[in-house]
Amino acid sequence: MKRRDFVINTTLTAIGASLINPLSGIAENKVTHLNSEDVSPRAALANDFPLNFLAIGDWGRNGEYDQAEVAKQMGQWATTHPNDFVISVGDNFYPLGVISENDPLFHYSFESIYTAHSLQCDWYPVLGNHDYGSDPDAQVRYSKISRRWNMPARYYTKEVDLGKDAKVLFVMIDTDPFLFEAKKDYVDKQMGWIDQTLSNAGADVKWKIVVGHHPSYTVGPRITNYDTLTMRKAITNIFEKHKVDVYLSGHDHSLQHLKPAGYTHQFISGAGSELTHVTEGIDYAKFQSSEHGFMYFSVDANRIHVRAINVTGNTIYETTLTK
Repeated sequence: MKRRDFVINTTLTAIGASLINPLSGIAENKVTHLNSEDVSPRAALANDFPLNFLAIGDWGRNGEYDQAEVAKQMGQWATTHPNDFVISVGDNFYPLGVISENDPLFHYSFESIYTAHSLQCDWYPVLGNHDYGSDPDAQVRYSKISRRWNMPARYYTKEVDLGKDAKVLFVMIDTDPFLFEAKKDYVDKQMGWIDQTLSNAGADVKWKIVVGHHPSYTVGPRITNYDTLTMRKAITNIFEKHKVDVYLSGHDHSLQHLKPAGYTHQFISGAGSELTHVTEGIDYAKFQSSEHGFMYFSVDANRIHVRAINVTGNTIYETTLTK
């Protein structure tokens, strides 16, 4: 062997040994089990709340009336803030809902609008009055087509673990039938289910949040409308009986925080596309704005922090409920 070749081989052998020994030590002494979310930059977004979600309503207009702009801002917000899922408070598809689970409106008003990677999470919708214009059960069936659309029934419930033996209970209700005497049997059955669901909440349920489309109070154009007064008569007593913390709804196309007499705080997040006016100076209103946007909720065992975010990404209102 030539001296040059001997030197090269000897050097490479030494370098190889110096690399192999540390690597073999790492391999022998430590085994890691890293999931994708552990190494994703989004892991650094964690705040001190175990649950965070967006709430949006009255949005399904093929991207028009600033729906697309609100959707873009939702995506930007969820990219820079922790988010677990999205709640839709109804009127998901204008003008008359969808005719089947294959209706093109699912594409034109939902899939092709909320395209941000951060919004490819679970969505939990309820039905609005416009969703009853065609086949409301088509939105239930769409849950088997879309990975992110989760509506197992016209009304349903969901519990989320907050850690430290604490949970939040979501009760998702179907409010449009309340407005029609002909649907009394359906409403009575649903009211029985609501009562039983809230009654059966375990001691570890720290927060009870009911989600429906029609508000029972508002400072939008429907302050004394039949639908508002009907819902107030239907749900006030049962909310008081079970100490419901939050009623989240839409229907009026604005952002509102209302605290009428009684236990329950009410939030309206119906500013996903077309807007309607609000009235200032009403005593039970803590906040109202006729601006495009959405709401962002952060929850732990002792706090619900709520922000109203407008279409430009500014926080135009925030509050914290405590217990």
